[in-house]
Amino acid sequence: MLAGPFCTQILADHGADVIKVETMAGDGTRVTGPFLSEDQARDYGGYFQSINRNKRSIVIDLKREEGRGVLRRLIDGADIVIENFRAGVMERLGLSYETLRQTNPRLIYGAVRGFGDPRSGVSPYADWPAYDVVSQAMGGMMGITGPDAQTPTKVGPGVGDTVPALMLCVGVLAAVHHMHRTGRGQFVDVAMTDAVLALCERIVYQYSYTGQAPQAQGNRHPLLCPFGLFRARDGHVSIACATDAFWEALAGFIGRPDMARDPAFATNAARVQRQQQVIDAVEAFTSVRTKDEIAAVLGGRVPFGPVYTAAEIFQDEHYARRQMLVEVEQPGACAAVQIVGVPIKLSESPGAVRRRAPLLGEHTGEVLRAAGYDEDGVARLRAAGVVR
Repeated sequence: MLAGPFCTQILADHGADVIKVETMAGDGTRVTGPFLSEDQARDYGGYFQSINRNKRSIVIDLKREEGRGVLRRLIDGADIVIENFRAGVMERLGLSYETLRQTNPRLIYGAVRGFGDPRSGVSPYADWPAYDVVSQAMGGMMGITGPDAQTPTKVGPGVGDTVPALMLCVGVLAAVHHMHRTGRGQFVDVAMTDAVLALCERIVYQYSYTGQAPQAQGNRHPLLCPFGLFRARDGHVSIACATDAFWEALAGFIGRPDMARDPAFATNAARVQRQQQVIDAVEAFTSVRTKDEIAAVLGGRVPFGPVYTAAEIFQDEHYARRQMLVEVEQPGACAAVQIVGVPIKLSESPGAVRRRAPLLGEHTGEVLRAAGYDEDGVARLRAAGVVR
């Protein structure tokens, strides 16, 4: 639902011609909202719009042999194929990597699945379906997230999908580099659970070094103090003193320079041992001030940031100047909508949101004609229900 499309969205943002192959009914996320109230057509909502910008859509019935032949013809002229099925689905369709590489040896084939592809190591869970919450749970993230060890908590955004997608993107681009040097493509495999575990890397070395399994510690950090969230009068703020120098500065700003001089609090190791006392001292300052008032004192002086809502993000000039809130057309509506922009900024070849997400099968004709089908051939495939 998200991992594969998010990976190809990143590639599309940076200039790849991404052709989204959909079923006759379309990608299931087309019916996922939210929708604008004025949009009666409801061709797609915000979910689909956000992760399918810059792509073209083609509809092929892959249950039919002729449809699979059409896709094979497209893949023979492609650099990369990305799929997000469970292991074995593409093999049953006759579209395995081994089959496709016979006619396109330069092909890079990227797969992102819950527990990886058997080619890289057969997981005992290889046949299990997986979503974001599954990979967050089994990859170790939930076990160190939450208010306490008894309350494992899901991370808000779908990082169990988007982080694997990012790693697949990196792997695919590494494979592109290899292909340019050698002329050979390869299979790129990312397991969602593996990617989440890699993101949680410290739990591995902590357990290996200490024999103790890390647990959730709420908004604190197990190794640094003060480092986390602190109550404000109108919400919360983040403060991160990763060095004693930052702590010394913070202690002065909150009116407690004595704590910076006291051996019981002067070093990070000492503060970690007395976390609650440090937190109480910081919150004595923050809890009686608004986020803006705290920012006026700490902003730019120690690592600090207010905890934003989406509304506050829309109001912050930073995101406007960085082009992180981008307007796109929404079919079925008069007004434009906003989606997140491109976070990777390149000086010579910058990425961009160039166009809205595609309507179902919007580009079938042009893609097939570019692949060598004439008008009669395209019309015949449409009439036979092979494409739409």
